[in-house]
Amino acid sequence: MRRGDLYRVTHPSAHDPKRYRVFVVVSRQVAIASRFSTVICAPVYTVHDGLSTQVPVGPDEGLKHASSIHCDELVSLPKARLTHYLGTLASPKLQQLNEALKIALNLDE
Repeated sequence: MRRGDLYRVTHPSAHDPKRYRVFVVVSRQVAIASRFSTVICAPVYTVHDGLSTQVPVGPDEGLKHASSIHCDELVSLPKARLTHYLGTLASPKLQQLNEALKIALNLDE
């Protein structure tokens, strides 16, 4: 498991109407490789509102449809739930994700 990997998670939460949802791992690599049982992830939705906290993704990243990573909705997921690997973000897309996370978390440069 690496930062920027996309996974399909079945029944991600009781509040999510979808049978499954795609998530992108956004935790730093040190935390992913640690003994902690969870990682921070950003959900992927088919809706793209054009917000600076959303990153467009699609078939190039292993998805069926054009979608977007929503960095304003970060969640902690158990590593054990991330078993259905779909793909990974290329370096330029990972940089876009970093920028969107900075904006979502109101972090200075």
